[in-house]
Amino acid sequence: MFKGSCVALVTPMKGQNEVDESALKDLVEWHIQQGTHAIVVAGTTGESATLTPEEQYRVTSLVYQVARKRIPIIAGTGSNSTATTINHTQAAEEIGVDACLIVTPYYNRPTQYGLVQHYSAVAKATKMPILLYNVPTRTACDMQPETVATLSNIPNIVGIKEATGNLQRLTALIEKCKPGFTFYSGDDPTALEFMRLGGHGVISITSNVAPNLMQQMCHFAVTKEFDKAKVLDDKLQPLHRMLIVEPNPIPVKWALYQTGKIANEIRLPLTELSIEHHDKMKQALQIAGL
Repeated sequence: MFKGSCVALVTPMKGQNEVDESALKDLVEWHIQQGTHAIVVAGTTGESATLTPEEQYRVTSLVYQVARKRIPIIAGTGSNSTATTINHTQAAEEIGVDACLIVTPYYNRPTQYGLVQHYSAVAKATKMPILLYNVPTRTACDMQPETVATLSNIPNIVGIKEATGNLQRLTALIEKCKPGFTFYSGDDPTALEFMRLGGHGVISITSNVAPNLMQQMCHFAVTKEFDKAKVLDDKLQPLHRMLIVEPNPIPVKWALYQTGKIANEIRLPLTELSIEHHDKMKQALQIAGL
């Protein structure tokens, strides 16, 4: 699918929480210029939980149209309803994106057997490459390595975004999954070590703010030039930590506002970054050279 740095793209907004299409187009062009290796649109960082289905389709379409095949586009299409996930995934397939990222069903907390049935049903309903997405801190559902291994045998399930931050989990996944399955970190602070242990890249919050630095760090990690990668990662670590100081995407949208990329808008129930974090965020941006 890709190796290196994939941005989990924010959805810029303006006015009364209207999607800012002009800013969104500018972000896509900027990421292509900065060397980002792929874009995830309408995922968690893109506030998919509060996008209407019409907005989700429009945002995904717009990103795909602007990219013009210059960079892989991956659509977030997961929900806690199998039928809705199938509908979103088929809509993304109609747009023409390169793959779909599908989060484990949240809130209803399916069993591991239920996860196999859910993803199997979605995979059967589409020809799209599918990336699994495991983020139990948000979903209250933890997809175990044995479950991932079972799903890895479905031809169009091609990889996973593993966002536990547990590096031992990656070791178990590599051991159990079929050869050729791809592994992406969903945890920026541990992404370098994730790639050192055999991961293929990161689907990153930080890449929204520091795309060139992230793609350089990931390039060195993928090519096993770990000393060079660590020099860059050390500059990024304060930013990694600050971008998770409040629930995503609160901090990253404020950081992008500070760097002049988007307006200071986010949808309820999320709110602007607390003032107590502003100075430390500015310091982290300075350390990263931003």
